[in-house]
Amino acid sequence: MELEMIEDSITERIRAMNARVQGLKEMDLYFYNQPITELRGGSRVLVNGREMGMYASYSYLGLVGHPKINAAAHAAIDQYGTGTHGVRTLAGTLKLHEELEQKIAEFKQAEAAVTYTSGYVTNLTVVSTLVGRGDYVISDKLNHASIVDGCMMSGAKFLRFRHNDMESLEQRLQQVESGAAKLVIADAVFSMDGDLIDFPKMVDLCRRYNAWLMIDEAHSLGVLGKTGRGIEEHYNMPGSIDIKMGTLSKTIPSVGGYIAGKKDLIEYLRHTSRAYIFSAALPPAQAAAAKAAFEIILEEPWRVEKLNLNTHQFINGLKERGFDTLLTETAIVPVVCGTDELAFSMTAMAQHEDTFVLPVVSPAVPPGLARLRATVTAAHEPDEIEHAMDVIYDAGKKIGIVS
Repeated sequence: MELEMIEDSITERIRAMNARVQGLKEMDLYFYNQPITELRGGSRVLVNGREMGMYASYSYLGLVGHPKINAAAHAAIDQYGTGTHGVRTLAGTLKLHEELEQKIAEFKQAEAAVTYTSGYVTNLTVVSTLVGRGDYVISDKLNHASIVDGCMMSGAKFLRFRHNDMESLEQRLQQVESGAAKLVIADAVFSMDGDLIDFPKMVDLCRRYNAWLMIDEAHSLGVLGKTGRGIEEHYNMPGSIDIKMGTLSKTIPSVGGYIAGKKDLIEYLRHTSRAYIFSAALPPAQAAAAKAAFEIILEEPWRVEKLNLNTHQFINGLKERGFDTLLTETAIVPVVCGTDELAFSMTAMAQHEDTFVLPVVSPAVPPGLARLRATVTAAHEPDEIEHAMDVIYDAGKKIGIVS
């Protein structure tokens, strides 16, 4: 005998979301969770039996499937197997983990680094470990959900400032009680809009107000800076960030997250952050793959150069075709559609022409700013990018977004 579902607010939320999903599926406008069955070079994938150009990838330097990375992962499995013996603090640490963390520290020009099992968990655990009751954490309003959740879980006084508005940040810093610890956090590249934080002014404010600075480089690692080292290199401001956070699942084609910084900070996190103490270690293959990827970024500098060229082509080409791409300067290129329905329609038309883009709609973005969240990588060739832009333009013209 099946138990009847309890009728309460939880039930209602489940019912409402499932109804929305089912309605989109019935209209053939549901594009999420589509399984990719094959990678065909860095820029093309097989989805539902059709080869499509990939314009929704986080593999900004086109490193997914790189032979050296694959070989490193295979070798790690041959040596260590597929898993570890537990959490890092007890029996889970491999020599490979230490080598990866040393490689990250060198790449990020920091004294030390520590890794976690996901980027989301990294922000959640580090923020909630570093600040607590009586402290202040100050966050850009468009920061990633993992930062917001870490701030809320910390128990610290949580203040937000207007997106990329340094006057608003200063006002928040002035609200902090005298003597209280304060942590300022921002994305380097914002994951929905593709714009950059006003890094020089933020650094100046943190120094003037004696605040710790944490920067999430999930979407700037391999993207910003001449050698892909990130926002400090982009602005020629080495050593400006106290807590350097990044992921191992975007430009780095593996899984996990990291923090790089001073040795004292890293040692503290190893012994106090719950996600390190109570989560199993990164699998050997993933640690080896990540280590190899950092090496390749430096060995093959043409990838960063090509990504920059492709990014300029994509942004400028879409603007010339009449699209609003907001203030993006990076490989994340929002193609603003307006309503959720228009974004779904645009996606359907593009995918029917074998261009794999995806819609981002409310509540992930504000109502009226639904978009295609298109990305370009170093794996794309100029003619492929032109074709994708033509497909997007034709779709936009048909539904009246552009003329």
